[in-house]
Amino acid sequence: MTLADLDAVLALEQVVYPFPWTRGNFVDSLAAGHVAQLLRTRAGALLAYCVALPGVEEMHLLNLTVAPAAQGRGLARCLLDALVARCRREHRGALWLEVRESNQHALRVYERYGFVAVGLRRGYYPAAGTREDALVMRLPIAVEEGSDALE
Repeated sequence: MTLADLDAVLALEQVVYPFPWTRGNFVDSLAAGHVAQLLRTRAGALLAYCVALPGVEEMHLLNLTVAPAAQGRGLARCLLDALVARCRREHRGALWLEVRESNQHALRVYERYGFVAVGLRRGYYPAAGTREDALVMRLPIAVEEGSDALE
């Protein structure tokens, strides 16, 4: 993902979420060097994206979004596979995320992938007139032996 992609990313973000990330959220993530990946059709239409924050021996998934018309095709799994592969190469032994308790579709995707709920962040997400709790989920990752953690 680059700054040139942000118009398409923001258009999809606003379709999918009632409280979408702002352009500033994406600009700040790119400027900070976060992992930011896109999936597009051969014709160039945006299908999915993710943004993740590398940390010390871990990665934190901040945003994973799949276009509604493209859901159910394994695109979230594809993005997760790429993040896990990167975590292995970089010796990051866990992938973390937060997800709205009400987002049953995302919860099923993450649970099927192997994430386990390990905590709760009360009032984490904005919601209509209130706040919504987030489940904290973790995926342990076996790192590759002999790889260079400074790639």
